Amino acid sequence: MPVLFLLIIGAAAGFLVTRALDMNTSVPVTIAIGVLGALIGGFVLRFLMSTMALAGGFIGAILGAFVLIWIWQTYIK
Repeated sequence: MPVLFLLIIGAAAGFLVTRALDMNTSVPVTIAIGVLGALIGGFVLRFLMSTMALAGGFIGAILGAFVLIWIWQTYIK
């Protein structure tokens, strides 16, 4: 099922891109452009999301440490 979904989405994306860039390609080439574009885009987005997740965790840790120190200095000390 994911392969069929990739082919359908790839065909649609390839069609839109080849028309937007005014390219005259055959149907198999259009599908191949869309499928390869979907694969490349998927890898790039997964990389960016994992990188942002790590950065988000680091920022959350810093904010958590600030809150912990503030609670310690305000209420415990």
